[in-house]
Amino acid sequence: MAQSQFSNSANLSEIEIDHRYRLLIDAVVDYAIFMLDRVGNVASWNPGAQRAKGYTSDEIVGRHFAIFYTREDAEAGKPARLLAAAKARGRVEDEGWRVRKDGSRFWASVIITAVHDETGELIGFAKITRDLTESLRLAELERVSNDSALVQQAQENERRRIARELHDDLGQRTSALKMKLALHEMELVKYVAPDVMDRSDSIRELAEQMDGLATSIRRIASDLRPPMLDDLGLDAALDWMTGAFEKHYGVSSRFEGSIGELRLTDLAAISLYRVVQEALTNVARHAKATHATVALSIDGRNCHLSIDDDGVGLPKDWSLRPDAFGMRGMRERITQLGGALEIASRPGNGVTVSAKVPLPRITARD
Repeated sequence: MAQSQFSNSANLSEIEIDHRYRLLIDAVVDYAIFMLDRVGNVASWNPGAQRAKGYTSDEIVGRHFAIFYTREDAEAGKPARLLAAAKARGRVEDEGWRVRKDGSRFWASVIITAVHDETGELIGFAKITRDLTESLRLAELERVSNDSALVQQAQENERRRIARELHDDLGQRTSALKMKLALHEMELVKYVAPDVMDRSDSIRELAEQMDGLATSIRRIASDLRPPMLDDLGLDAALDWMTGAFEKHYGVSSRFEGSIGELRLTDLAAISLYRVVQEALTNVARHAKATHATVALSIDGRNCHLSIDDDGVGLPKDWSLRPDAFGMRGMRERITQLGGALEIASRPGNGVTVSAKVPLPRITARD
């Protein structure tokens, strides 16, 4: 009698443990946890597996787990190789593409563990799958962002080199030519009658053209890499830019604010400068504005930049087009600095481009 009661008590205990185990497995929704029999047919199915792969228990139990693999992997025998490796080593880990019921793919991290009974005989496999698609996507985005930052840095370095050559080489050669022209003019005066010299406009025209050439060289070099940014810092460069913008386009412009003695990294300085440059270019091309304001400031944690105009604004149904490379470039530059860029507008009330960047990401270390 006592032995029977003990046996019944042990069986109830085992049922309770199995029930708790089932509750635990069913409560996990972030992982697909299921059993395979010895040949790889699905023997159990939890809600996490249904969520990850799309099959209900009735649809998948009894079917071979090769159905979760891409056709290329299945034809190459990958499912069988993983089971053989798990059987030989006790467990195997794998990452790769898997296929959902609807045919879509997801990147999965998989652990397959061999399960044995009390005698050591293989009775099946426990399989745990985690969907890492989002992690993979974020890692890919980070890699692309890092690659883009390297490309932009390389472009800025090349622009700096070309700007220096334009300024130092072509600029000096142009100045030398103008000095030579002035010297020839002085020599001609000695041998040519004054009334003939007065009627000759070619020398004066050449001098004017060379002045124009020198101005163009300075402008192109400055657009490539503003020397003021390197020599005097971002405040002075933005103040100069707004002044040049007003002079060139006739749009009243002003620069407000300052970052004081804060030293920016080279990437941060040129990125913020390019954002303002692109925003003002958009104002000149599209805004029909009469006034623009560039504001730069810092608080205890962030650097704030804004470009505001009083133009026609953006349409009510405006959205960022795929070919809006300027705006996308601004957003990408700010994102690479760890910040965020916003574009706000109402028809007839202009556009405000604003950026907020954390100071630790843009401050130069001594």
